[in-house]
Amino acid sequence: MADAPIVGLRRRFRRRPRTRPRFAGLSFNRLIPNLMTLLGLCAGLTAIRFGIEGHFGTAAKAIILAGFIDGLDGRLARLLKAVTRFGAEFDSLADFLCFGIAPAFVIYLWSLRDMHGYGFVPALIFAVCMALRLARFNATLDAVAPAYTYNFFTGVPAPAGAILALVPLFIGLEARDMGWGWLEATARFPLINAGVLIGTALLLVSTLPVWSFKNFKVPTTMVLPMLLGTGLYAAFLIADAWAALALAGLIYLAMLPFSARSFRHLRRAAEMDAEGESETPAGGEAAAP
Repeated sequence: MADAPIVGLRRRFRRRPRTRPRFAGLSFNRLIPNLMTLLGLCAGLTAIRFGIEGHFGTAAKAIILAGFIDGLDGRLARLLKAVTRFGAEFDSLADFLCFGIAPAFVIYLWSLRDMHGYGFVPALIFAVCMALRLARFNATLDAVAPAYTYNFFTGVPAPAGAILALVPLFIGLEARDMGWGWLEATARFPLINAGVLIGTALLLVSTLPVWSFKNFKVPTTMVLPMLLGTGLYAAFLIADAWAALALAGLIYLAMLPFSARSFRHLRRAAEMDAEGESETPAGGEAAAP
């Protein structure tokens, strides 16, 4: 009987199994797109630092890295079902720094600084137009648009605008590596870079329809040539990165008229379908003339 209190105490203070605490908040998978955006933002800031130090090639590589990350974070957000308003706003702020401020700042330090105060004007115009382009994009996120506009951007997108602004730098770096001093001096000429910055800024805020390649369908007969072409370009990019990047920018610029023509064809087809449906009565038979 003397052991009964001891047994009762043992039962009372018996170690109970701990339950795993539940923390409120987002899962780590839903934070991955925002972490990618943060890495892109760091790449853009690093590009500015390298530009200040005069390492323009490294600065250009950092901006290219930011563009690569920008192409991944949105797709990861949709894949992981982590699309949020915060993520969209954060992505736009990072894009403004990486593709609006960093390229303009690098080009200013590389070429336009010799024009003193006048050289800062094209860089300022480019950054302002990039901000307007991103603000317009955010304002239309919730807008309902026709189906045929899904595969098009309005104006040149931010990463592509940064690549176009850096084309003279790519050419100049390639010319430096090849020992072509005349080409490097031409690519570095302030008026050329000022014109490229202002022209790209106008493309950013324009209403030009540009392919987004979100749902781009490749014909069956073109799959193999496309794979071969991608492999060849990847080899070219590894062998001569500056020439490959400059060529990509020029090809993208040459693609814009074809993108606008494709948009006009799709719009005309959609308008004709809408007119045909409006002329058909509820019974399904065409109205008598």
